[in-house]
Amino acid sequence: MSALLRLEGICKHYPGVRALDEVTVELCSGEVHCIVGENGAGKSTLIKILSGALHRDRGEILINGARVTIDSPTDALRQGVAVIYQDFKLVPELSVAENIFLGKEPIQETMPFIDYASMHRNARAQLLQLGEEIDTTLAVSTLSAAQQQIVEIAKALSQRVRILAFDEPSAALTERELLKLFAIIRRLTSEGVGIMYISHRLDEIFEIGDRVTVIRDGRVVNTSPIITVNKKSLIQLMVGRKLEDEFPNVALTRSEEILRVENISAGILRNINFSLHRGEILGFAGLVGAGRTEIARIIFGADVKETGSIFLRGKEISPRSPREAIDVGIGLLTENRNRLGLITEMKVGENISLSSLNGLLKGPFLDKVKEVQTARRFVHQLHIKTPDVNESVENLSGGNRQKVILARWLATKSKVLIFDEPTAGIDVGAKYEIYVLMKKLAQDGVGVIMISSDLPELLGLCDRIIVMHDGRITGELDRDAATQEKIMALATLEGDVRWS
Repeated sequence: MSALLRLEGICKHYPGVRALDEVTVELCSGEVHCIVGENGAGKSTLIKILSGALHRDRGEILINGARVTIDSPTDALRQGVAVIYQDFKLVPELSVAENIFLGKEPIQETMPFIDYASMHRNARAQLLQLGEEIDTTLAVSTLSAAQQQIVEIAKALSQRVRILAFDEPSAALTERELLKLFAIIRRLTSEGVGIMYISHRLDEIFEIGDRVTVIRDGRVVNTSPIITVNKKSLIQLMVGRKLEDEFPNVALTRSEEILRVENISAGILRNINFSLHRGEILGFAGLVGAGRTEIARIIFGADVKETGSIFLRGKEISPRSPREAIDVGIGLLTENRNRLGLITEMKVGENISLSSLNGLLKGPFLDKVKEVQTARRFVHQLHIKTPDVNESVENLSGGNRQKVILARWLATKSKVLIFDEPTAGIDVGAKYEIYVLMKKLAQDGVGVIMISSDLPELLGLCDRIIVMHDGRITGELDRDAATQEKIMALATLEGDVRWS
């Protein structure tokens, strides 16, 4: 394979933070070069520099051996470079065809108007090259996440790009959709396109990659052919230490019941019954739309139940709002941490104190000194990587944002904590730290519920697993009896498999 791209000696610094330090990465024609590392390692910063979204402080970008200038996304496209981000850069109200050819619409030969017939024809041709048939007249907002991603790829290819970077492309995809993405990537590389692929999911790296580069603390620590490394060695390179087990080997002792749900019905939910005990982690498995998150929202008071009862430590509760749930000792780490779990424009300390302001008052006013002291204690306790508690949350990595939310609930002294997809988009090192914290909470007597679409995660961490299908509980498995096959059988009821 011939050299297509070389990022040479790339440096990027922020006040108090070394994001990239002399990073050199090479991409060959027809290659999938995977970039891995912990949250905050510098992977996304590197891709943003390649795309022209960020300016580098030092270093060179070479394409086919020639130095090029990329100071904006327009420069990148002109050089044949495009990036597919986790948050798609599409206009929801416009059609598929209009998004693919946005800013480069074909014009009629005889009149100065957009040639819509030609635009839709060319859009269909671009999609067919990817093996897809999508109605090009549909508004992008009506498409699934996988279809929107394909539109993004078609949009990039319409610019004749030869270098395509994917930043966490599988975050919103099901297993079936991920396999379709892999097929598209293989088709592109067979045509000589070079692919840079960033993902926290190491299984994907071994499935699709040719080479892998590990970045740690802004520096390249290793570049190897994928066939020469294994998952264990890759994790060690990423975190800079050995993780003997993927999940902490901490024994838990189950004691008295702390939460009981009886005959809850609401929306798609029908006759939900289960109990949670101190000293255990209770898992919830199921397909998209099974009702797992709906249960969490009802317990947390975000949604109202139609029928049924909830008991906390033997006393019936009926939270009609999250504030009421928080007041009785229930916390929820929401699946969408950025939109629903954090106020990203606010500081780390302010986000930590949001749910426990009553305990931080000095008379009628907030005791800012106490707020900062409390935040610093949790930053130290949870190893949150931030220059200071006054740092904006939007500058933190995904794993550290999750720890900020966890710190908030620890500050409230919650009796029950519900984790909804707690490690989505989080690197393996931060995942392990979250697992350890969850085990520690259960050891300390907190009731822990974990909703996850990652079956190995559920099997490795939970004492019991409740499986749901179409708003109903279809089974409960103890740790010793649970297997992926049994969970799948209960979750699908012989139906279609669609994991979130």
